Amino acid sequence: EVMRTGKSSAAVPVAGFPVASDVRVGGDESQTRFVVDLTRKVDIRAFTLADPYRVVIDLPQVTFNLPAKTGDKGRGLVKAFRYGLVMQGGSRIVMDVSKPVRVEKTFMLEASADHPARLVVDLAATDRENFMRNLAIENKTARALDNVPRRESQTKAAEPKTTDDPRPIVVIDPGHGGIDTGTKAANEVMEKTIVLEFGLLLRDHIEKTGKYRVVMTRTDDSFVPLGDRMRLGRERKAQLFISIHADWLPKSEGDVQGATVYTLSDTASDSEAARLAEAENRADVIAGIDLSSEPNDVADILIDLAHRETKTFAVHFARTLVGELKNTVRLHKHPIKSAGFKVLRAPDVPSVLLELGYVSNRDDLKLLNTGAWRQKAAESMVKAIDTFFATRIAGANPARGSN
Repeated sequence: EVMRTGKSSAAVPVAGFPVASDVRVGGDESQTRFVVDLTRKVDIRAFTLADPYRVVIDLPQVTFNLPAKTGDKGRGLVKAFRYGLVMQGGSRIVMDVSKPVRVEKTFMLEASADHPARLVVDLAATDRENFMRNLAIENKTARALDNVPRRESQTKAAEPKTTDDPRPIVVIDPGHGGIDTGTKAANEVMEKTIVLEFGLLLRDHIEKTGKYRVVMTRTDDSFVPLGDRMRLGRERKAQLFISIHADWLPKSEGDVQGATVYTLSDTASDSEAARLAEAENRADVIAGIDLSSEPNDVADILIDLAHRETKTFAVHFARTLVGELKNTVRLHKHPIKSAGFKVLRAPDVPSVLLELGYVSNRDDLKLLNTGAWRQKAAESMVKAIDTFFATRIAGANPARGSN
């Protein structure tokens, strides 16, 4: 039996990219077939990842014209799947599988007069020993391809044009993106969309002052690994890093609302902060990135004096930001919190994570989608940035000085 995840309306190609119009999953706990209908044949590459078990399909940039909730449930070996842009020119499908699997076959069928082009992936159940052996072989033969490529061309495009500009650099990091949608509101609006729109608006407000240079970690619906976001701030010698998100809580935890500002801490300030940090730190897993080759030196760097100075500046900015936002934005009852967010771990860049509000709260969601609210919130943030840098200039700066 084959499960259809839903048929979309007529697919309309966007900028010439192939369109995925339907997905089917069929089979059982021993063998499962995954099929995607496309407007034309594309090159594909499938590989597996462990802990949790996943199957990743990389393909050129595709417009996914699929119904809402496609992938929320699977069949057979496939528990669920996600899809989206991971970089300009590249898309990815990530399947969560219920047990170790072997990718038996991957192939494309050409389009014909009777049916579209089809991407087919056949999976078979295996044991962990064989799964890990196959994974080691994949890693040995294609290690450089297993991680999402750096978006170097986009990063360069986002960088200020001049290198001798003395103005401080502020990095704006709209959370999530591409295959990582973040939370989803009751009206199906995704966190990645809300925070990108706000991030671009905030960039415009900051640039209008003429006092700062702004670097965006993303300016479109692309996925950027957490480590790359952090490294961008360090490489540009940013003096402030602001990551923007919008939280969600189940009704069982109460109708929580309001904005919250988070800083980095080895120990979470409360259970809600710990939950959020754990959820945000799973973004790379959602996108199917193999983190086994990530360096471990960050943990050592964090105990360095420079990090302690940076943390002091981050806490100072968090307090300043809350002080400004309280004049225009509804705040969480405990508006300043801390937890172990990976994206905030640059040891020499003061960094905060701003949760604009809760998309699970009807009032917050309404405000997040209101132009006037966004304008006021962005204006308050610019005031906080002005105060932060005025204080730094007047007081003691970290040893490395300003740009």
